Amino acid sequence: MAVPELSDRQEADVKKAVRDVESRTLAKIPGDIAKLVYLCSTRDHNTGRYYHDGLSMTFGRDVADEALARCHDNTFKKLLYKSLAEMVDSLESYFDATGQPRERILHNWQKLQAYHVLIPALCDSLSAELFVSNIRIALAVLNHRDRPSGLEAVRALPQLR
Repeated sequence: MAVPELSDRQEADVKKAVRDVESRTLAKIPGDIAKLVYLCSTRDHNTGRYYHDGLSMTFGRDVADEALARCHDNTFKKLLYKSLAEMVDSLESYFDATGQPRERILHNWQKLQAYHVLIPALCDSLSAELFVSNIRIALAVLNHRDRPSGLEAVRALPQLR
């Protein structure tokens, strides 16, 4: 997918729209995983275009698309360069914020691997592979952390008398 050339005016509008999304929307979403999930929800997975009615009305559809794509890319890169411990914390915070049982979300993330849709369309393959690898490791850490250790499991068994 080729990146369209923007006029100086459009580029200025894209920068304004990015600031708008960051200050009015993303600033209110706790955690980078949640921000990434939100941004992906604005993307049509068939066309790769991003849609946001408010931004489109203010800046036009092409500028809104480019601004959301840049926000997606920026948020993705921020998450990509986090430590593994920070990635685990981000996932844990996101799972807890959903209000759903963590075990169910963890199971579905591991089984369905829907986290692949969090990768920006123009992402290079090495960054995409690193992201997927980090997510898988973070999920494994959470899965292991949520399971009782052998000793804890034995203690949880009913005591025979």
